[in-house]
Amino acid sequence: MSEEIKKKEHNEEKSLEKMTVKELKAIAMEIPRSVAVHDMKKAELIEFIKEARGISEKAPAKTAKKFVEKIKLSKSEIKSRIKQLKEEKKAAQAANNRKKTDFLRRSISHLKKQSRRLANV
Repeated sequence: MSEEIKKKEHNEEKSLEKMTVKELKAIAMEIPRSVAVHDMKKAELIEFIKEARGISEKAPAKTAKKFVEKIKLSKSEIKSRIKQLKEEKKAAQAANNRKKTDFLRRSISHLKKQSRRLANV
């Protein structure tokens, strides 16, 4: 008898989302209802139990994303930027700064791909 009480207390301490479908169905069976609990899926069970217990879920307020328009460079601007980054890369290599060298290498590669895309258009 005491084991059953401990199990019920333990189940109530757990959040509904972390419970198994069997546990949720057992809780839902205790609630007076007009719908079939056995046919419900986990999400429906959680919603049913929350509604019956009067738990309201407050969704976080959505903030509007700031749309930042990308500045499109011309082919000549891209090429001049690549030359500038290559010089910075040589300086980083001379200083044995591996992290900055890798970053610059990827940036140069990205700009080269952009210039190729512009050439094909």
